[in-house]
Order: sequence, then structure tokens, then C-alpha cells
Amino acid sequence: MDAIFHEKQEGSLCAQHCLNNLLQGEYFTPVDLSSIAHQLDEEERMRMAEGGMASDDYRTFLQQPSGNMDDSGFFSIQVISNALRVWGLELILFNSREYQSLNINPINEKAFICNYKEHWFTVRKLGQQWFNLNSLLTGPELISDTYLALFLAQLQQEGYSIFVIRGHLPDCEAEQILGIMRVQQQQRPKLIGEEQAQTSAGRLATLSQTEMDFTVQSEVVDDDDELKKALALSRQDIDVEDEEADLRRAIQLSMQGAVLTNASSESSSGPARVDRESDGELRSNNDMLTADELRKRRQAYFDRQQHPLRSTIPSQDSTTAIENSCTEVDQQQQQQKPSL
Repeated sequence: MDAIFHEKQEGSLCAQHCLNNLLQGEYFTPVDLSSIAHQLDEEERMRMAEGGMASDDYRTFLQQPSGNMDDSGFFSIQVISNALRVWGLELILFNSREYQSLNINPINEKAFICNYKEHWFTVRKLGQQWFNLNSLLTGPELISDTYLALFLAQLQQEGYSIFVIRGHLPDCEAEQILGIMRVQQQQRPKLIGEEQAQTSAGRLATLSQTEMDFTVQSEVVDDDDELKKALALSRQDIDVEDEEADLRRAIQLSMQGAVLTNASSESSSGPARVDRESDGELRSNNDMLTADELRKRRQAYFDRQQHPLRSTIPSQDSTTAIENSCTEVDQQQQQQKPSL
């Protein structure tokens, strides 16, 4: 199949591709076909001028665009026919009465040119096999002998104009190779647009898969980030709980300090106040307390220093000692008062 010359579609140059695929080589360029088209336009202008250059028909003809070519690269059947005359080839309409009266089997012809809506393509026999050399295909398409008549009938039904090529086609490499061997085609070629669409779809599928993989990876990364954030928050909660616990302990300690302060103030305003209020008398009369009473009072003082919270509740011994001390003081005061 590599030996078969096959020009693929470029712009609207299907007429050029049709001729070159028919002749199996780069025989025509757009410049060559444009020259033929301009020559045809000049011949038509000269014929119109015969009716008078001042006539309305001639003026109208000059204002109209060329019917043999346009800027897109389209060329008319007249251009193709004149290009083939250079090679001694002519076109015969396939469904014309002249040709149909010959009752020729299509497989006995050499080539066909097909046209529909400004698109041209070639169907040609190379060796003993037929090939569809449409420039819109990605490669030559093998057509069996039994399918050729059906293929041409289908084209006619779709609105194609089919022209039979009469004359001797130039020799080519594909004709020589396929003359001694036959080829098989495992997979039919696709249309160029279809192949591009499938390629684009494949790229989109690959891109979608890549985006999906990226999304999955992003989700995994997001999950890891969320896990890290959750761990950080849990640590913050633990820190907050620890701080709250420390705060509670500080409050408790401060409350204990307040209790200690209150206890100290109470202790200073309690039994010690008796010492201050009766400072002059008690201190002068300390020698009058017994050694046992002094021992008990010192013990009560030490107990208050070691157990501050218990200092707010006087022990029974200290209470008894204070009461005894107060009783002795009262007795002494009564003894010292002058009798009335």
C-alpha cells in the first residue's frame, strides 16, 4: 500500500488531489490549474465580447466572479478536463445514454472521477484491484470487484456525478507492483476529520484521566491535610484543657491563698487580738501563767503554722487554754479593782 500515491486533503484543493491521485504523481500544482482556469476565463470573455463589448451581457459577465476557480482552491470540471487533455485523457459521463448504451462492466474500466458539491476524488484500478483514492481518507481504500458496481451506484444515489476516464494512463510504480501481486487490507482507512476527532477524544480522555488522577491525589492530600489539622486541633484542645486545668489549679491555689490570708487575719483578730487588747496587762502577767498553759499555747501556734486551713477552727485545747487565760485575767482584774 505504500507504493500507492495518495495526496491528502489540503484546503479546498481537492481537484488537484484528484488529478494527482489519478495520475499517481505530483503532476499538477495550484498554479498550473490556475493558469488553465485563467485561460478558460479569457476564452469565455472573448466569446462574450463577440456580441458587443457595450452589451449588458458582456458587462454582467465582467462583474461576475470566475466560474472556473475561486480563492478557496476550487476548480471546475472544465479545468480538470483541460488538464487531462494534456495526457490524452478524456471524461465521459457515467450515466449518460452514450456510455450506458455500451453496456460496459465497471470493473473493465481503468478509473473514475467523482464530484459532489465542489469535492472531487478518484477511484482507480491499480494492477488487478480497485482503490478509492479520496483525499479525505487517511489512506487508499481497497474496493473489491463485486463491491465496485454497488459503490458507484451508492455514489449516484447520494448525488455524485461520475465520469469515466478514457485513454492511456501514465505508468506508475503501484501499477507495476500490484500487477504481479495482490494486497489485503485488514482495516479500512478513516476520514481525516474522523481520525482527528478520535485523536482529540483520546487526548481528552487522557486529560480527563490525568485530571481524575490529580483530583484523587489532591483529595488524598486534602485528607492528609485534614488529618493534620484534626491532630493539631486535638493538640490545641489538649493544650487548652491543660491550660484550663492549670488555670483551675491556680484559681484553687489563689483561693487557698485567700483562705490563708483570711485565716491569718482571723487568727490575728481572734485569740491574738486578746493579746493586743490586753497587751499591757497580759504581757505583764505572762509570768503568772503556768508552764503547762504556756506549752499548750505554743503547741496551738505551731499547729496553726503547719495546718493553715485548720487554724480557722481552734482546737479544744487551745480553746480551753484561752478560756482559762481569760478567766484568770478576769479574776485578777476583779481582785485589783478597789472596793466601793
